[in-house]
Amino acid sequence: MKMSTKGRYAVMAVIDIGEHSAGKPVSLADIAARQDISQEYLEQLFGKLRRAGIVTSSRGPGGGYVLSRPAEDITMADVIQAVDEELKVTRCSGDAVIGCVRGERCDAHDLWSSMGRQMMHFLESISLDDVVAKRNLALAASIKQAKDRHIRPLA
Repeated sequence: MKMSTKGRYAVMAVIDIGEHSAGKPVSLADIAARQDISQEYLEQLFGKLRRAGIVTSSRGPGGGYVLSRPAEDITMADVIQAVDEELKVTRCSGDAVIGCVRGERCDAHDLWSSMGRQMMHFLESISLDDVVAKRNLALAASIKQAKDRHIRPLA
């Protein structure tokens, strides 16, 4: 699986806000210091997170960022997609064949492509609240998927 630092850092920064906000703005300087991420890099990411409706900014003394909606309504997939990140497990783009192996679909292509879709489904089922609360993420995903399908979860 390939995910650039853009996706990883966005997830780390949003989790930081979830853990440290308590309803008050969190400055990028504080996030940068706690997460060991360049503040300039965070500024780029937070522009995208703001445009995607994940965070809201406030200026002035005591300014920073807060979540735009409840943590239970923000999925990890939302965060990754907000920064234009693609989870990539194949050498080619999406389900395309070009670039896989000498212009042909490799024997493992369908396996890797399916795994990528499953990972995105998993990230769609994990909320920021699940991560901040340090819930068992596999169980949280199972419960969410069961609710979505109206079946009894594995527990």
